[in-house]
Amino acid sequence: MAMMPKRVKYRKSHRGKMKGHAGRNNYVAFGEYGLQVLETAWVSGRHIEAGRIAATHFLKREGKVYIRIFPHKPISSKPLETRMGKGKGETDYWAACVKPGQICFEIGGVPEDVAKTALLRVSHKMPIRCRFVKRRHTI
Repeated sequence: MAMMPKRVKYRKSHRGKMKGHAGRNNYVAFGEYGLQVLETAWVSGRHIEAGRIAATHFLKREGKVYIRIFPHKPISSKPLETRMGKGKGETDYWAACVKPGQICFEIGGVPEDVAKTALLRVSHKMPIRCRFVKRRHTI
């Protein structure tokens, strides 16, 4: 089942502005390797779940997959062939707003070539361009 919040304060939200680069969640924090977003977009809960399944299936229970994004934003739509007016449509799906530089998936506990292949499979499920990044070790 696709990811969505358990409960929300308001059922519907405005579209909002998606501009700028990620100021937080822009470095690999939990695993050793990550998948970094290169474009601004809404990533639906189905995309996130498809990426999770692709990574865990390829890793065969080795290592750990961390998901750094969560779909908090309700995206509403009106039914086809509906006349204008009569209010805002019902929630169609839930999405995560991602900005360039944000880390969406991380993998730890596996060699680099395995992690690179797993995250490549995840990137094919995403609706945006992504790149493979390594953790920066500070001394």
